[in-house]
Order: sequence, then C-alpha cells, then structure tokens
Amino acid sequence: MRSKLFVPGSRPELFAKALASDADALSFDLEDAVPQARKHEARDAVAGFLASRAGGDGKLMVVRVNAWETPHFGADLDAVAQPALDLLNLPKAESPRAIQAAARQLDRLERERGIVRPIGILVNIETPEALACAAELAGAHPRVAGLQVGLGDLFEDLGVDRRDAAAVHHVLLSIRLAAGRAGVWACDGAYADLADREGFLAEARMARRLGYVGKSCIHPSQVAAANDTFRPTDDEIRHAARVLQAEREAARAGRGAFTVDGRMVDAPFIRRAGAVMETARRLGLADDDDPTASGSGPRG
Repeated sequence: MRSKLFVPGSRPELFAKALASDADALSFDLEDAVPQARKHEARDAVAGFLASRAGGDGKLMVVRVNAWETPHFGADLDAVAQPALDLLNLPKAESPRAIQAAARQLDRLERERGIVRPIGILVNIETPEALACAAELAGAHPRVAGLQVGLGDLFEDLGVDRRDAAAVHHVLLSIRLAAGRAGVWACDGAYADLADREGFLAEARMARRLGYVGKSCIHPSQVAAANDTFRPTDDEIRHAARVLQAEREAARAGRGAFTVDGRMVDAPFIRRAGAVMETARRLGLADDDDPTASGSGPRG
C-alpha cells in the first residue's frame, strides 16, 4: 500500500475519479472530512459504493469511521461492514478496549452477513495517549493489520511545528517500532500543504527509510510521488535477488552466514531481501515465476 488516497464520504462525485487514480488504496472518510449535519448522507453514499463493488481493480478499500466513543460509530460500522471492505480505519483509539469492541462488532456482522474474508483494522495513532501505548494498541487484537500516523491531530493540539524534522522522526520511529513489536505494518499519515511538494517528499522519504509501507494522500496530485517513493528501487531489487541466490547456495554448502556485495548477510537480511522481492513481484517489477519472490502478507 504505497499510496492511500483520502476521499470525503460526503463527496460521491469524487468516488469514480478516485477509483480511476493510481492510488493503491482508497480511504473513504466518514470522520473529520464530513460535517455533523451530513454524517448520515456520507454513510449512505459510502455504503452504496461498497455494495456496488465487484472488485478486480486491485485497490484496497478502507473506510475511516467515526471514533468508537461517538454516537456515529455503531451506524458507521453497520453500514460499511461489507465484503468489499478491506480495512476499518479506527480513529482516536487510546486503549485496547476500543479496538476489541470494534472487533467484536465486526465478528457479529461478518457472521450475520456471511462475510468470509475477515475485515482488518487500521488503528490511527494521533494523540499523546495513543502514542504512549502504541505497541499495546497494535497488539490489541488479531484483526489489527497496521498503525497509521496522524501528525495533524497530534502536533496541532500540542503546538509542535510539523516542519521540525527531529519531532517528525521521533514520532515516526516510535510508531514503526510499536508496529514491529506486534508484527504489523505502519502507514505514514497525510501532508496537508498541497503546494509544498518538497515537504511531502521529504516526509515520505523519511517514512520509507524507517520501514513504512506507504503514505496517505489528500489529493490525487500526491499519489505519484508516494508510489515512486515507496517502491523498491532497481538497485534494491537486484541486491535482494543476489542475496536470495547466495542464500540458496550457502544452504547447499551448510553455511548460515555469507557475504554479498562485500556485506555480511544472515537471517535478518535474508528476510528483508525476501520482502523486497515479494513487493517487486506484486508491483510487476520482478518476474512472477522468480523463485525468490514467494509468500503473501497480511491484508493491506
């Protein structure tokens, strides 16, 4: 999920355009992008879109519902829990209790509706409380597929300068480590200044260096930059292929550690090379029958 494009649930005229974009995922927003008076209207529009989905375009379908504590949450979940939904994006979660409650409701709705492919949960980390317990939130339930950064909510309320690279790095690394502890992925948040392409790229590149899978986009103009930033480079793909080839040769020789391109390689580097080749294959950057590219990741 290199790019996740936000689409206001109250703007159904944008749904088809978003679907035609190059974004890997679409995130329909029922929360901050929708005023209170239009919550019901947006909910119905997104539910109708999901019901009409036959799949086949490869895009991940995400819906950001209203927070668990709000009066809108139950109706949101009832409307969007459909076979076409891949990830339920849960905002403002500050305790495992909220995630577990959402998971129980998904359990019930999936049973009642015959949904056989479990819907994952993407947890937003966007408050000081959530940041402090991010690892606990990531491991709150097996449905949690990933953590998403929310720097807008986190920094604006605290008066932190978004262009303070050290502050951004600290939060991104903390959330990535929390996700890694639970064995889930992390997605970078949105960058609101559409005119500041260099700022978007700098933040995306930082997230990429920290092991994030992709970045949220608030406009289609940001999608290409996110896709390009979070794809494996040609050099990375070639190096990964050499690592996996050398690993097979070392296994035949009974060696667990070896060198590739002058660097020592053992189990963690082999796992990383496998992940690079898997991503390259999924994006069509490596041959489908490449024996080094195998396996599948979690939903998302």
